[in-house]
Amino acid sequence: MAGPAASDTNRVTVLIIGASVAGVRTAQALRRRGFDGPITLVGEEEHQPYDRPPLSKEVLAAVGPAGPPVLLAAGEAGALGLDVRLGVRAVALDRWQRTVTTADGERLPFSRLVIATGVKPRTLPGAAGLDGIYTLRTADDALALRTELGQVARVVVIGAGFIGAEFAAAARARGVEVCVVEAQDTPMAHLLGARVGGMLAELHEANGVIVHTGAWFAHFMADGARRVAGVALTDGRILPADLVVIGIGARPATEWLVSSGLPVPDGVECDASLRVPGLPGVFAAGDVALRHHPHYGIPLRIEHWTNAGEHAEIVAAEIVGDRAPRAQVPYVWSDQYGRRIQIVGRPTAGELRALRGGISQDSLVAVYADPAGAVVGAVAVDDPRAMMTCRKAIMAGAAVDGLGPEFALTT
Repeated sequence: MAGPAASDTNRVTVLIIGASVAGVRTAQALRRRGFDGPITLVGEEEHQPYDRPPLSKEVLAAVGPAGPPVLLAAGEAGALGLDVRLGVRAVALDRWQRTVTTADGERLPFSRLVIATGVKPRTLPGAAGLDGIYTLRTADDALALRTELGQVARVVVIGAGFIGAEFAAAARARGVEVCVVEAQDTPMAHLLGARVGGMLAELHEANGVIVHTGAWFAHFMADGARRVAGVALTDGRILPADLVVIGIGARPATEWLVSSGLPVPDGVECDASLRVPGLPGVFAAGDVALRHHPHYGIPLRIEHWTNAGEHAEIVAAEIVGDRAPRAQVPYVWSDQYGRRIQIVGRPTAGELRALRGGISQDSLVAVYADPAGAVVGAVAVDDPRAMMTCRKAIMAGAAVDGLGPEFALTT
């Protein structure tokens, strides 16, 4: 530990709001870097902090684990000297008194605050009034859906992003009929373009999923017991459903900050070091952080598991006065129908410049470049070697033409 923060560590109290990856990893990183002051970790859910990626994968399997992997067991929290408050919801931040108020009226003081409250899934009108309609964000969601999948025959998934796609794959593995409703003409086109998005849609169809594209939700249909019975589309079609999963994205969990005066247009605005401007000692981390990204020079809010872990290390380094790790480019993966889909960089920042393989083949690689020919993003299906090469090229600003002959990429 180095710098002026080292000498006053014992007088610094750290309050972390949010007990998912960003919050837990920040607490662990602080201890690993030698911080020995008080750390309070507040989580809204009553479960021990857990990892979220398995919720839409392994946890949904018929013989899946009892729950997602634990990020922080009670014994580890004790060994690290953490004051962990579970089942506690933050409702307000007083930036002048430097306290956070909880739903039960307790005021938690801090000298350093880490906002790691993540995101909340978006829903649709009428969903709250019917049984059998879910979003998939929490362990309780996943465990309830696992039970439901053993009892239903027909599922409608609204949204063909990663959450919707992964749930569709899990439902098909359980033998359930699945329809996916997607407003875009091609799933994932806004991220990967129509050509690659269309290839990924083929993966659903090859596994017996019906994909309705260019389709817009109108309202839910119900049976006499107030349980969902179908999804009505704006073109008049009705898709029968015993179960509906809504996967239409998420919004930053910042409602509790509105009265604080913090800048929260689309997450908590922060600089490249994740510090909230104008509020000394206040940081944002993970999905909720709208960070001025040092690699791109623009504000970005990135909802990726790897991003949350990176943020934790940066915030911990800033608090103790260490040198922060180098910023990484965005990276996300998705497991669907036994295939691994990886995306690195920002494909939306460029155009598709090279393509090899396809979904019906052993692997698929798509590379995106900016107008100058520099690699800015890539998609790889079942090709980790190509993914690593593209990741290095993006970090280095290398040209797509210099990726190497082993790719044999053609447009």
